Amino acid sequence: MVDITHKTSTLRIATAQAVVKVSKQETITAIENNTVPKGDVFSMSKAAGLLAVKKTPELLPDCHPLPIEYTGIKYEIKGLEITVLCTIKTIYKTGVEVEAMHGASVVALNMYDMLKPIDKGVEIHHIKLLNKKGGKSDFKDKYRKDITAAVIVCSDTISTGQKEDKAGKVIIKKLEDSDVAISDYIIIPDEKDIIQEKARFYQEQGIDLVIYTGGTGLSKRDVTPEALRPLLDRNIPGIEEAVRSHGQERTPYSMLSRSVAGTLKDTLVLALPGSTNGAKESMDSIFPAVLHIFRILKGARHD
Repeated sequence: MVDITHKTSTLRIATAQAVVKVSKQETITAIENNTVPKGDVFSMSKAAGLLAVKKTPELLPDCHPLPIEYTGIKYEIKGLEITVLCTIKTIYKTGVEVEAMHGASVVALNMYDMLKPIDKGVEIHHIKLLNKKGGKSDFKDKYRKDITAAVIVCSDTISTGQKEDKAGKVIIKKLEDSDVAISDYIIIPDEKDIIQEKARFYQEQGIDLVIYTGGTGLSKRDVTPEALRPLLDRNIPGIEEAVRSHGQERTPYSMLSRSVAGTLKDTLVLALPGSTNGAKESMDSIFPAVLHIFRILKGARHD
């Protein structure tokens, strides 16, 4: 199965349909009057659909097992056609489109099985996804495309050439994937004055987003939070909480990180962990959603 461990859980909703077409009005009447020999067509088919939704990952090898938190099955009769609507909801890392389509198709198949003794002309048509929400496609066009960023690596050892930077490059990759232009990328030592000077400099240059990586731990040289907090006009606790919550689900050591998020005038300033995994997981937890802030700071226009 595809790796989804880097994703965050969001509300996912999908609705699919299947159309059952009968060949005579008497079949519709029998369904409505509950006189079909095999029993209550709508109730039994709904039960079959509910079971199908739960069994989806057991039948389709690339589907992830996920917590189904709502399944709704409805019927709409129009002439000789019965439209089956199957809606699925979950709060998880991946969508429920296949579960919805599987549910609708099995409902239709069970209806076929129950109706074939009284109608040899039953057909199943138009199994398809009607709509979905909650995935990245919902948001891909909702962020400005003119955002610029500076990435600052805070590390004594990297600045002196003793180690290679990997965290900063991971951050740059995520920014580029989010259509953010990289204006600068620098490596500096863990010095409070230099950290502050760079934040002021990039803000004055009109850079929208300044991301620091490193110096957020608890060693004596980890001073990035102490340097940045006095400069910020407003901190944004929700971003900090999202970073730590996402990390805590992956390693218990995330509780020790002191990530920072806030605004310096119209510039968003973030301070993220200096480890490669810490930086990657932090970026995964908040990007691209955090870019919504620029629709507020700079206005909604993005063309």
